[in-house]
Amino acid sequence: MKQIDRLQALGLFDSRVPRYTSYPTAPAFNAAVGAADQARELQGLDPDVPVSVYLHIPFCERLCWFCACRTQGTQTLSPVESYIGTLEQELKLVAPLLPKGLRMGRMHWGGGTPTILPPVLIHRLAQAVKTVFPQTEDWEFSVEIDPTMVDRDKIAALAEEGMNRASIGIQDFDPLVQQSIGREQPFDVTKACAEDLRAAGVSSLNADLVYGLPHQTPERMEDTVEKVLTLDPDRLALFGYAHVPWVAKRQKLINEETLPDDRARYYLAGLAAEKFVAAGFSAIGIDHFAKPGDGLETAVRSGHLRRNFQGYTDDTCPTLIGFGASSISRFAGGYIQNAPSTPAYVQRVEGGHLAGARGHVMSDEDLLRGRAIEMLMCEFRLNRAGLKQRFGTLTAALDADLAQITAWFGDLVQLDDEALAILPNGRPLTRIIASCFDALAPEGVRYSRAS
Repeated sequence: MKQIDRLQALGLFDSRVPRYTSYPTAPAFNAAVGAADQARELQGLDPDVPVSVYLHIPFCERLCWFCACRTQGTQTLSPVESYIGTLEQELKLVAPLLPKGLRMGRMHWGGGTPTILPPVLIHRLAQAVKTVFPQTEDWEFSVEIDPTMVDRDKIAALAEEGMNRASIGIQDFDPLVQQSIGREQPFDVTKACAEDLRAAGVSSLNADLVYGLPHQTPERMEDTVEKVLTLDPDRLALFGYAHVPWVAKRQKLINEETLPDDRARYYLAGLAAEKFVAAGFSAIGIDHFAKPGDGLETAVRSGHLRRNFQGYTDDTCPTLIGFGASSISRFAGGYIQNAPSTPAYVQRVEGGHLAGARGHVMSDEDLLRGRAIEMLMCEFRLNRAGLKQRFGTLTAALDADLAQITAWFGDLVQLDDEALAILPNGRPLTRIIASCFDALAPEGVRYSRAS
């Protein structure tokens, strides 16, 4: 049997499983966990351990058809400025709950389109955050950039506030593909954006690509990859398009007949990955690539690679505090998600309440399973000895899952007393294998395809 046939038989094209940027995943959160838990976790933080801060900007001037993120369109800055005021109010609500001396090691602005903000609002928001969270000396500030929604003045404002990492959304450079997903973005515009970011002193540049989009062919993908490499990025992310029109209604604008089939998707992903590796990038986990010496590549070698809501990261801060509609905070005791819709979020904050609306309190077994899944997603290896050292006899709760995995996946995995390893031929199945440890997946939830 060909390798691709075997992967198909094991569910690569049929299975719909989480991307495991958290465990449990957000659909498993419940409304019994909320603002009171959020306040308790904030008050219990160790002031000597830096935290990461995430701010969600949900606004876009254009709503790309392929996107399944929580975003909303606007043609004016009025709702954006009002939202920044709400973020400032949320920061003021959180501030008195934080232990004195707590500092911020990372800050990330995501969206939506953070670069919809004009310079005056960029400075205003950044200063509001810094008032509550003083930075560490090695502080990092990353921003998601839409090249069609940024100019030199905005880049200068972000750089002045400390931005040293930028992530450029590209998806695909072919005009037909761009037209079919509602995101026209000429290569020369993107190239100028990358050059302006470098000129402003941004030390790390990430580029995001998507495979499985309408009208994508090997020739078009190859052309896109070659153009991306001329931008000289430090990191690359290669995501599979998740066609979930039952979640993102705008995806109904995409003609499903123009989407590549399962095997074509698999080939497109492999083609791009091979070219990135040939260009000198190291493969990171299931969908990232990094230059030698980049923080992600270093984290792999040191065993410190982690996974959070932005994907793979070298962030060592154990706590992530999210601000804005739908943002998720990660604490030692569990997860808290702010009210998902912008109106509900604004109502809570403007009413003087913390925005936490749902979440999950972690049990010891949850922590064990979460760490096991993260190990597989980051290293393709579950360190049984390391888990036993941390969790003791509780580690035996995974034994039945390990037996099931070896029975199902055979020589694609290797199990001994020290570890479970996913061998190279089995790595396309990593999300499926990781899902075997998921004891909290809610019934009826339709995730994106494993491929």
